[in-house]
Amino acid sequence: MIGAQGPASITCSRAGCTETAEWNVNWRNPRIHPADRVKVWLACGEHVGYLRDYLASRDFPVVVTPLGESVARVPDGVTS
Repeated sequence: MIGAQGPASITCSRAGCTETAEWNVNWRNPRIHPADRVKVWLACGEHVGYLRDYLASRDFPVVVTPLGESVARVPDGVTS
């Protein structure tokens, strides 16, 4: 729920998961976005690998960082 102070908690982006997010899964679709167009999914500890692998299997470059640590670019060929 979003209130005056922002979201009450930050939850994992995995469908059906209600756990608190611990990771940023930074990614982009290289066929339509330049390297500086970064999209972010949030992940709990259990689903960070699943979300990273889901995107990587589609040949999307992915960079995983701790929650709150942003990246300016996701270069081609990166999966971490």
